[in-house]
Amino acid sequence: MLCAGVALAQGNGSASLGRAATPAEIRAWDIDVGPDFQGLPKGSGTVAQGQEVWESRCASCHGTFGESSEVFGPLTGGTTAEDMKRGRSATLASPHPLRSTLSKVATLSTLWDYIHRAMPWNAPKSLSNDEVYSVLAYLLNLGEILPADATLSSDNIAEVQKTMPNRNGMTRAHGLWETRGKPDTHNVACMKNCEAEVRVTSTLPLEARDAHGDLSQQNRPYGAIRGAQTMLPPGTRPAGGADPARSAGSKPSLQSLASQSGCMACHGVTNKIVGPAFQDVAAKYKGDAAAPARLLAKVKVGGSGEWGAISMPPQSQVKEDDLNALVRWVLAGAK
Repeated sequence: MLCAGVALAQGNGSASLGRAATPAEIRAWDIDVGPDFQGLPKGSGTVAQGQEVWESRCASCHGTFGESSEVFGPLTGGTTAEDMKRGRSATLASPHPLRSTLSKVATLSTLWDYIHRAMPWNAPKSLSNDEVYSVLAYLLNLGEILPADATLSSDNIAEVQKTMPNRNGMTRAHGLWETRGKPDTHNVACMKNCEAEVRVTSTLPLEARDAHGDLSQQNRPYGAIRGAQTMLPPGTRPAGGADPARSAGSKPSLQSLASQSGCMACHGVTNKIVGPAFQDVAAKYKGDAAAPARLLAKVKVGGSGEWGAISMPPQSQVKEDDLNALVRWVLAGAK
């Protein structure tokens, strides 16, 4: 959609999909940071500040010291002071390499960019720029790349890059497989005899149309565009569809709220996905008067061990009232 809009904005009138993207929308999407740190926003953060953010937003999945769990790979380990001098992680060439994020990644821009756009995974883009700097400073401290009293900022990140243990470990001079110095693939985009118009249609079965709630009310945190209207008026849903009484503009159901809050990405109502089914949770805590308060606290701070090794991250991005409603809905069997 954005590409088609850009094409129209540049005077290519052949596309009939979308509209021209506004400068503000392009800026909101154009957030990548290059290896030369072009695109890096101004900001700073200390190791101490990063530890606070880490313990509240990151440790439940990645461990207090970046050692991670049996599900997520380690972020630290496998690097030495000698690696930082020469810029190559010696362990990667050993018969039994210790692969971690800091032993493999060559550029700090990669780490900053990924944390900024994708972490925490249950609430991506929720960290401020300064929080990203501080989290990265804490991670570098765990890898003994920065001292405990250090500040990482847009002004000094290029100097810190010079100490990355595997900064010289990235090359584009060869292919993925043995190709004697040549790329693995070669492709020239065909731009001949293209259709004069682009026509894209998409249909969903009625029973799946509002599986993620009313998309028109789910405004993105960037740009001014809302999703499509996905709710249906009463009487238009096939037999067996969920929530037949809901109509366009009506108050979202608790299941819709669960979808909007990210719960349904890991939990099904009757089936396990990453985490347990909501009805299994209700069965486990049935008759336990203290369950609502205990489960609410756990949802807030995250944790693991109750239902297996996969950690549940803290859901601090969800409003308190919504969390209370969702916990009681789950304990009632998600009905």
